[in-house]
Amino acid sequence: MKKARITEIGLVIICAMSSCVDLTNKKSAIDHKVDSLLSKMTLAEKVGQTNLYNGTWEFTGPVPDDEDSKSKAEKIKNGQVGGMLNVLTAKGTYEAQKMAVENSRLKIPLIFGYDVIHGYQTMLPVPIAQAASWDAEAASLSAQIAAREAAASGVHWTFAPMIDISRDARWGRIMEGAGEDPYLSSVMAKAWVNGFQGEDLSATTTIAACAKHFAAYGFSESGRDYNTVDISNETLFNVVLPPFKAAKDAGVASFMNSFNVLGGVPATGNEFLQRTILKDGWDYDGLVVSDWGSVAEMITHGYAKDLKDAAKLALIAGCDMDMESRAYEQALEKLILNGQLDESLLNDAVRRILRLKFKLGLFDDPYRYCDEKREKEEVLSKKNLEDARDIAHKTFVLLKNESNILPLTEKTKSIAVIGQLANSKDIPLGNWRGKAIQNSAVSLLEGIQNAVDENVNIRFAEGYTLTRGTRDFIHELEIVDKDESGFAKAIEIAKTSDVVVIAMGEDCFQTGEGRSQSDIGLKGSQVKLLSELKKVNNNIIVVLMTGRPVAIPEVAKDASAILETWYAGSESGNAIADVLFGKFNPSGKLPVSFPYSTGQEPLYYSVKNTGRPQTNDFDKGLVFWSHYTDGSKEALFSFGHGLSYTNFTYDKLQVTVNKTGVEISAEVSNSGNYDGDEVVQLYIRDMVASITRPILELKGFKKVRIQKGTTDNIKFELTKDDLSFYNHQGKKIFEPGEFEISLGTSSNNRIKQIIEIK
Repeated sequence: MKKARITEIGLVIICAMSSCVDLTNKKSAIDHKVDSLLSKMTLAEKVGQTNLYNGTWEFTGPVPDDEDSKSKAEKIKNGQVGGMLNVLTAKGTYEAQKMAVENSRLKIPLIFGYDVIHGYQTMLPVPIAQAASWDAEAASLSAQIAAREAAASGVHWTFAPMIDISRDARWGRIMEGAGEDPYLSSVMAKAWVNGFQGEDLSATTTIAACAKHFAAYGFSESGRDYNTVDISNETLFNVVLPPFKAAKDAGVASFMNSFNVLGGVPATGNEFLQRTILKDGWDYDGLVVSDWGSVAEMITHGYAKDLKDAAKLALIAGCDMDMESRAYEQALEKLILNGQLDESLLNDAVRRILRLKFKLGLFDDPYRYCDEKREKEEVLSKKNLEDARDIAHKTFVLLKNESNILPLTEKTKSIAVIGQLANSKDIPLGNWRGKAIQNSAVSLLEGIQNAVDENVNIRFAEGYTLTRGTRDFIHELEIVDKDESGFAKAIEIAKTSDVVVIAMGEDCFQTGEGRSQSDIGLKGSQVKLLSELKKVNNNIIVVLMTGRPVAIPEVAKDASAILETWYAGSESGNAIADVLFGKFNPSGKLPVSFPYSTGQEPLYYSVKNTGRPQTNDFDKGLVFWSHYTDGSKEALFSFGHGLSYTNFTYDKLQVTVNKTGVEISAEVSNSGNYDGDEVVQLYIRDMVASITRPILELKGFKKVRIQKGTTDNIKFELTKDDLSFYNHQGKKIFEPGEFEISLGTSSNNRIKQIIEIK
């Protein structure tokens, strides 16, 4: 056993002294204003700041006559509401803000929040797609575009980014995050926070971000949304928390707690998460907001006996703002007056809420975000659409390209375009689509038509119908099963076409919140249609549209090429066509592992060895080793996988140990016929440790442009801190010993070397 040497106390000594001093200097002026205002507030007004209401009427019109709306209006006028969500447009937020500041005693402005997840009205690729770009600049630009449009429409605060690690593709919300890996997710977390917030929260082009869901929501049992979470501290510290710490270090304005229990305690009432780790351990001075109704849901969990008890437990735990449970407004004042709750806890929560409002500049000008002229110019602008198209290019992952069928060339004179997904102008917008206009995306069919001249014959057949029903966030869609009525036309046009482009995958409303699935194979008659098409045409290109990894062994077998495009947003069809016809060389890499079958889930690359892993010592006929008897335990397409139209080769790996860590370099050559971007991935393995370590951990990557016929020398440095891990007590430790260092094009295609570090 290696002897441990503690290098960092993970939960306490987090920020360097100099950065703490700088932060104190920057916030001192605002804190003085906050304290001055707080001293003037009544208990009722303080409680009011903790209430986050849903907007239930158009503020540009009269208040409806129902009791709930009238009650909300009165509370806003009395200064007893801190913020509202789903109040939109420059004019609508102006009127709502006017109701607050022109009627309340202290004229404290409201903060307006909205789920701006991957765009406001210009839709960018969904978050998991952005993670597939392995491009922090592209991810940051996506958030910038979303922030500019949202801010121009009166929004101050987004409930994003979602940075939950998830290893289970059955979980519908996997589309909303960055995938399975803590390092990649940490890079994306920082990029998204920086994109939303910029360098100045008071700028009218930025909005406050919210890191969610704190914590471990993506580890819900069976991949079923809102389900129980039960993980070890080792997993919590090493896998779940790093992206949240990265968001905190990036200056994220707020955190949102999660629906799940962790260790038997609901996250909303979890003092260990919200106070011990976040507020005390990480010295976090931003606010923590509940998820929708999660304070009251502690009653259903069996953790709180009633709404009063739930309010008490949540505030003690560190939840500053109550989203739509109405628990704080009903209970906090009475709890404090009866001596059951210390008013200092409420004061701390209100300070955090007011601090954000000051940072946003709302006290200087409550209407600074309410500019109808800027709204008209910014939302769905030509520049935003152009950027959305370029970002989408970078998110596509070429999973297979047999015989280099892609890119298509001028020799292609006839193309059969097939599939309900190919002709949809709505599905590419994705779930969590903000204020996107329904059916406003460029479809795949339109993109192909736009990309070719009149000499190319494009014919379309729906072939299969995947879903029917109301297309919105709330309703479940009907999956159309065993419908083969469109097969004949699809087969007919496939017979007489040079190539077939078939869009396969999922409806975007098969993924997202509440959209967990027990089977992540392709639904309906898609796979059977592909098999029939294969009988009449060998040149089949599958454009895969999904928000999660899917089990597609039959597709991998029958298709000549597979391009994973996720849900690419407003410019989806044009961006896909750009890649199909070679105007853009694909460079995306998988941020998640694709299984052969649903039964492999949860599936991820950074597993730990069992005592009986698969080795050459086991003959195939023997039973007693870790495997499935009816299928592979490996991924169909591994984490980090992604092809290019060119070929990259790795050679001459050099690893040099120095006093602080290691220096790594390798030659990466472009031996193909196209210039291209390669994501060079750095992995480590700690060979022996006091806590068993994964067989592979991503610790760095670089996206580099390499011209055809040239070689680049790619260099990395790893410190001992990079080679450390958290123990069960949350202490970060470095243990000297042997480490495997590897560089490669994916997690299962690497060159490696073992070195010893003292």
